[in-house]
Amino acid sequence: MKKIAKTENVAPVVLKDNIAEGKTVIMARSNHLCGIGCRLTTKINVNIGTSSASIHKEKEVEKARVAEAYGADTITDLSMGGDITGIRKQIQSNTSVPLTTVPIYQCVAEHSLNNLTAGDLLAQIEEQVKEGISSIVLHFITPQLLQQLKTSNRVFAMVSKGGSFTSLYMIKNNTTNPYLEHFDEILQILKEKDVVLSLGNTLRSGCVHDTPDEIQKQEIELNAALAKRANDSCVQVIIEGMGGHIAPALITKHVRYQKQIANRPLFVSGPLPTDIAIGYDHIAASIGAAMASGAGADYLCMITPAEHLCLPDVEHIKEGLIAFKIAAHIGDSIKYSPSDSDKQLAIHRSQLDWGQQLSYAIEPQRPRQLCPKDGKCTMCGKYCAVKTMKNYLEQT
Repeated sequence: MKKIAKTENVAPVVLKDNIAEGKTVIMARSNHLCGIGCRLTTKINVNIGTSSASIHKEKEVEKARVAEAYGADTITDLSMGGDITGIRKQIQSNTSVPLTTVPIYQCVAEHSLNNLTAGDLLAQIEEQVKEGISSIVLHFITPQLLQQLKTSNRVFAMVSKGGSFTSLYMIKNNTTNPYLEHFDEILQILKEKDVVLSLGNTLRSGCVHDTPDEIQKQEIELNAALAKRANDSCVQVIIEGMGGHIAPALITKHVRYQKQIANRPLFVSGPLPTDIAIGYDHIAASIGAAMASGAGADYLCMITPAEHLCLPDVEHIKEGLIAFKIAAHIGDSIKYSPSDSDKQLAIHRSQLDWGQQLSYAIEPQRPRQLCPKDGKCTMCGKYCAVKTMKNYLEQT
């Protein structure tokens, strides 16, 4: 807490109280700490991982390296192909930021939905916790919510992969949610290593025309109740909410609604405020993310240009992460105030000092390639407004 308080410029006693009330979590991996929540800067997660159709361990490890190098606060491994445990260990060996997993992914890949048991799910959670992961994502869909989903008029009934796996397990076995059934046991496993529980967003909207509905509201209320139970058992909690797609006019309202129902760290994927930006979803999602962060979201899941199209490559990870670093910075400027780095860059820009401008840039490599090599700006040439007015004001 002292380290996070110093890094985030928050009074230690305020941070302590916010953690005690569940408003803030500290996700840890060895000595690398990440504070997420009330009064802290907005954090960014990067998803990586193999699929059943694309298994290249080296690429996923490189994605993890690039994500950390370009400022990811956390990484989530969603691997579902190849030696999943081996891939995860390689990622851990090549990074230092906190690592999150969705245990049911590996369970389905290794056991199939037809053979999966509750024992397999619990064993996987326990094994990954022992490996040293920092957070796990579980989905708490109920049979009642699944039944209501049948009569909804959504374009997409469900777009959550982890939520769909959990739902199909319940349907195939005609049973309740195994995570709800064994919730206290899971909390005990997480408590032993102080692993953060991320309450998954199974019923998020899959397109901007699927507006937040009653079943989504019920899931938010369920997750709020589970978060309180987890906190009462000394387990830290993040709530996933408003992920996926949501119309821009509803973003601020919906973030504030979720914070009102459950005043816990809020994790949002995107959100995408339009559906027609495919190929450029990282740009569209960063706009939604800035709005969500400014309204109070604490933790953003980065979207890449490959979203909805293919498994992202290393360059996609870099592009998406930079877009979301900009979004998080804008969101923090709304939540708190414009940063001093913005002011300092502006001062050096007014002095036409290219080098010092770059020292305050979120990502300096691209602007370094674009800025004048001989000091002359090609945008305005000799008709530079800044230089002209500076000369005028100095003369008077």
